[in-house]
Amino acid sequence: MITTSVAAATPLPCFKNHSILSTKSFNSKPPRRHFDNATISSQSLPPVQKQRTVHLTRTVVCHAARRKPTVAADASKASAEGNDNVRRVLQIVLWAAEAVYILWLFLLPYAPGDPVWAISSETVNSLVGLSLNFFFVLPLMNAVGIRLIDAPVLHPMSEGLFNFVIGWTFMFAPLLFTDCKRDRYKGSLDVLWGFQMFLTNTFLIPYMAIRLNEAGSEDTPRDRSQLASVMTSGAPIVGLIGGAICLLSMLWALYGRMDGDFGGITERWEFLVSYLGSERLAYAFIWDIFLYIIFQAWLIGDNLQNVQLSKVGTVNYLRFVPVVGLTAYLLFLNLDEEQ
Repeated sequence: MITTSVAAATPLPCFKNHSILSTKSFNSKPPRRHFDNATISSQSLPPVQKQRTVHLTRTVVCHAARRKPTVAADASKASAEGNDNVRRVLQIVLWAAEAVYILWLFLLPYAPGDPVWAISSETVNSLVGLSLNFFFVLPLMNAVGIRLIDAPVLHPMSEGLFNFVIGWTFMFAPLLFTDCKRDRYKGSLDVLWGFQMFLTNTFLIPYMAIRLNEAGSEDTPRDRSQLASVMTSGAPIVGLIGGAICLLSMLWALYGRMDGDFGGITERWEFLVSYLGSERLAYAFIWDIFLYIIFQAWLIGDNLQNVQLSKVGTVNYLRFVPVVGLTAYLLFLNLDEEQ
């Protein structure tokens, strides 16, 4: 018999802009042989005809088109564009918040209390008294018999509110000095935090907007100032002091100066409501607390890489809790990475 077989060649890949041979089968059948009716003996055939191999190949030209972007590349580009749009929107919102903060709390006469250009002598005296009772140093010294200076006697609710916000602001220093985007701010962080201690979000809001600028080649890490080095290396101490002041402020507001004529918790709460509705400084502190809640969670979330690895989950959860989250960040800051 005559045996006809098809030998398949090894497939070759199709490359871009190249023509190659393809061995794809086209269901081709080997050509038929026609014989006489006479019987042909296999011994009578030449050896080369006993088994004939027919190799069938067909040339196919593959015109590879220019490779289109992959789905992953498209998704990555869309994500980057989306992030850039979100960044711009956030910056617009922050700068708008800064404008509202200054206009509403400092200049316009519509918020409770007096604007800065019509501030009363009573408000000035109250502000001076609160500043003298900074971190309750004088009241506590007087309480143990140390009377270098007599502490001004103010309502414990106003003292508690003032020191609560200042204690929280105090803890923001190490957070700012370890912020991964701090070099996008070209000014002095020492000066910014110093003004923040006295004017709170008047300066923190612009910083939050500027740190969202696109990173540039000029955003090289700068040497830390002496204040930044002290605050960063002493972050756990700063956290304990600030957290203790905030806790003491709440206790002082409710139970401080019990020997005075300030009433119990009910009377003090009524004073707080009246105080917030009549004093511009107290009203501004409520704005500061609200913004601090947002900025604390935001900044800590952007800097979780600074936290000890075993504590990242805890800090990430607590960052939404006012004061407590920032205290946790400072206590668990990885100081080895920040040296």
